[in-house]
Amino acid sequence: MTHLNTRCVHVKTPEVPAGRPLTAPLYQTSGFSFTDPAVFADGMANPDGAPVYSRMGNPTVRALEDTVAELEGGQAGFATGSGMGAINSVLLTLLSSGDHVIAQRSLYGGAFASFENLAHRWGIEVSYVSGPAEARQALRPNTKLLYAETISNPMVEVADLPGMFAVGREAGLINVVDNTFATPLLCRPIEQGADVVVHSTTKYLGGHSDVLGGVAVFADADLHRELWPELVEIGASADPFAAWLTLRGVQTLALRMRQHCESAQFIAERLAEHPAVRAVHYPGLPSHPGHELARKLLAGNGGVLTFDLGSRAAGLAFVQAIRLASLGPSLGGVETLALHPASTSHRQLTDEQLRAVGIGEGVIRVSIGIEDPDDIWADLDQALPA
Repeated sequence: MTHLNTRCVHVKTPEVPAGRPLTAPLYQTSGFSFTDPAVFADGMANPDGAPVYSRMGNPTVRALEDTVAELEGGQAGFATGSGMGAINSVLLTLLSSGDHVIAQRSLYGGAFASFENLAHRWGIEVSYVSGPAEARQALRPNTKLLYAETISNPMVEVADLPGMFAVGREAGLINVVDNTFATPLLCRPIEQGADVVVHSTTKYLGGHSDVLGGVAVFADADLHRELWPELVEIGASADPFAAWLTLRGVQTLALRMRQHCESAQFIAERLAEHPAVRAVHYPGLPSHPGHELARKLLAGNGGVLTFDLGSRAAGLAFVQAIRLASLGPSLGGVETLALHPASTSHRQLTDEQLRAVGIGEGVIRVSIGIEDPDDIWADLDQALPA
């Protein structure tokens, strides 16, 4: 199996005598019992040992970790109870007081809040940058980690991962990237130099708006093994049922992503022609600053786009007028979702910070679902100001 869409279907399943289940079994148990104390002890101390306690390892959760690690081209994974659980678990195990972080300026609001918390409470310095040149200028003797998003939330900026990670590698940093918007189907950041790739599996990997989860994939098995004792003690480990639901979603990931991308391109082109829309942000449009980079880096432009209606009043009126699409949090499900970032997902940012990352008061983020694109457009069109 060499193609990612084939690997999505054939998720990892544990072997059983005289056969193999077609789907990964659900091990809905908090722990396991043993007859051999040595096996028990090894499982408590070793990420590759026998499952002992589901916070430390569970066969269903490991199937998800192994599946996503293989899709990303990594060596090991650690599944968590949410995307923020994955982000914070990685940050808390890699960073210490006094460390310096270089982070992409355009970030998901939750990730930004985590960095601000680390700065204010734990003495970790954070420099926000746009691109490799600024990242290089921001380097300090105590810089430990570089953090980026393949496609940023919500302004769908495309990160120059090869350039950013080259800066990180030269300086001996740990390169961490959130690949949620792209998924392994559109980009595999480890091939660009990432050390750790995080996902909110709540989004495209799960794909059906019925599960909360996250995962961190490590390019180096030794780094995973080094951090594993702390990762399991943080307590953000994934629930077996959530992992099982996510594995079910991964099997249709390739089909869904194809439709998400095709429909998002269709909608973006029509929004760009609408007189009420001041600007459309989507990597598939030639007007997007990252269009050429996206053509080189991504196998598709993703299912999320943003557009600007110019004012908070216009933005809020739009999200109240949609009918087929839903006003709600999250993204990456089969249904189309819209939100107003300035008042919801990025409410943590001040007006000055919102302006710095290009999030206007009239910006709308839309996660394009797999409904017929003509139906999606008809709904958005009727909700747009005349």
